[in-house]
Amino acid sequence: MKKIFTLLAAILLAAPMLAGSNVQRPKLVVGLMVDQMRWDYLYYYYPQFGPDGLRRLVDEGYSYENTLINYVPTVTAIGHSSVYTGSVPALTGIAGNNFVKDGKQVYCCDDDNVRSVGSNSKEGKMSPRNLLASGIGDQLRIATDFKGKVIGIALKDRAAILPAGHAANAAYWWDQSAGHFISSTYYMKELPQWVKDINKKIQTKPGTNVKTSVPGVTKTFQMAEAAIDGEQLGQDSITDLLAMSVSSTDAIGHQYGTRGQENHDVYMELDRQVGLFLKFLDEKVGRGNYLLFLTADHGAAHNPNFLKAHNLPSGGLDTWGKDSWLNSRLPQLEKETGISPLVTGVDAGRIYLNREAIAKSGKKLADVKQQMIETLEQDSNIFYVVDYDKVLTTSLPSRLREMIVNGYNKKRSGDLFYVPRPDWEDVSNAVDYRGTSHGLWNPTDAHIPFVLFGWQIPHGQTAEPTHIVDIAPTICELLHIQMPNECIGDAKLPK
Repeated sequence: MKKIFTLLAAILLAAPMLAGSNVQRPKLVVGLMVDQMRWDYLYYYYPQFGPDGLRRLVDEGYSYENTLINYVPTVTAIGHSSVYTGSVPALTGIAGNNFVKDGKQVYCCDDDNVRSVGSNSKEGKMSPRNLLASGIGDQLRIATDFKGKVIGIALKDRAAILPAGHAANAAYWWDQSAGHFISSTYYMKELPQWVKDINKKIQTKPGTNVKTSVPGVTKTFQMAEAAIDGEQLGQDSITDLLAMSVSSTDAIGHQYGTRGQENHDVYMELDRQVGLFLKFLDEKVGRGNYLLFLTADHGAAHNPNFLKAHNLPSGGLDTWGKDSWLNSRLPQLEKETGISPLVTGVDAGRIYLNREAIAKSGKKLADVKQQMIETLEQDSNIFYVVDYDKVLTTSLPSRLREMIVNGYNKKRSGDLFYVPRPDWEDVSNAVDYRGTSHGLWNPTDAHIPFVLFGWQIPHGQTAEPTHIVDIAPTICELLHIQMPNECIGDAKLPK
C-alpha cells in the first residue's frame, strides 16, 4: 500500500510537467533589437542588403508594417523595457534613460547594492530593480519552472538588463573602461568561463569606445553566438530566450545622422552579421526550431540641416543650450517667482521643477507651472507645454494625449512636458551639425520595425495598426505562456 501511495504522489507531482510536455514551442527565442532603427531602413537599404541577412527576414518573415510607439518620450530605456513588458512608463516605472526616483535623479539601471563582475569599475553597479514590471523572460522562466534560460546581451547596460528582466540567468554589457563584457553581482559572483574566453578574443584597449564604431556590431553578435554555445541555448526541449540589442547603430546615428557613409556602413555590417547569425542558428539550433523577432526601441529624426537643404522645414531646437531662447528667459522667470533654481532637471521633453523651493516660497505649484507654461509657449517652435496633472483636460490631438498619459509616471516623470514643431528636435542649431536625436511622438521617432521569423511563422505582412506594447503579448501567445504582469498590449498573430 505504501508503494502505491508513493507512486500516486509521484504521478501527481509529475502531472504539471506532463501536462505541459505536449505544448509546442520553439527551442530558442531570439529578440533582436536594433537601437535607433527607423522602420523605413528595411526598405531604404533593402537593395544593398545581401540575400542572407535583413533581406531574408523581410522575404521570409512576417512584417508588421504599421508598428508605432504609443508613449513619449521615445528613448532607449523605455523602448527596451516596453518591448519586453508590453507596457508603458506609467506602469513600468522606466520613465526615461534618467529620471527622478524618491526625489533624486537616477539612471534607469543604477543599483548601489550590487557591484561589477568582470571589472573593478562602477559600470557594473547595475540591475533591473528600477523596473516595476515583469517581462517575457520572467514569464518564460515561470512557465518552465525556471528551467528555461534567459540571457541579455548588448553593449549598453540598459539594453541588456531591461529586456532580460528580473529572473534572468544573466545579462552582459560592455565596460568601456575594461574593454570587455561584464555583469553584476545581481546575477552572479564570477563571470562564466565562456565569457572570459570570448572576452579574450574580442577585448579592446581599455577606454576604447566601441559603441560609436562598426566593430561594436560585430562584437555584439560574437558575444551572442558565444552565449548560445556557452549556455547551450536551444539545445534541449525547454525553450530558452536570448535578448540581444545592437547599440552601435544608435551611437553612430546620434553622431552622423540618418544618412551618409557612416550610417550606411553600420547597417551594412548589421546586415552581414544578421546573415552570419541566421546561418549559425540554422546549424546550431536547427532551421525552423527557433523564433526570432526584429524590432527597435525607437527611430530617429533626419538631421535638420539635411532637411533644410532640401527645403523641408526643420531646425535644431537646442532647448536648454547655453544660448537658447528658452534658457535665456529662465533668469527673468526666476526673478519673477523668487525661486532659483526653478528647474532641477530636463530630459527628453520632461521638465522637473524645484518642488522643494516652490513649497518653501509659499507659492502654489499650479501657479508656478502656469507661469512656466506661458513662458515656454512664447517660443514659436514649441506647440504645447502640458501640465502632466492636467493632460486629460488639455486641448490636444487624442493620439498625442494618449502618448503623454502613457509616458507619465507620477512619481518619476516630472511636472511638465513640451511638444515642439515636427522635425524640431532638441539638438544643435549650428550649420555644421551632422547628427540627430529622438524622443518625440512623430512617426520619425515612433515608427519601428517588427518582424517575426522562423518557427511556424508564415511569410507576409500587415498594415493593421500595431503598437510596441503588442510585441510582448504576441510572443507570449506564440509560446503559450502568460503575458507580463503589467502588459496592456494585444497579441497580433500572423495571418
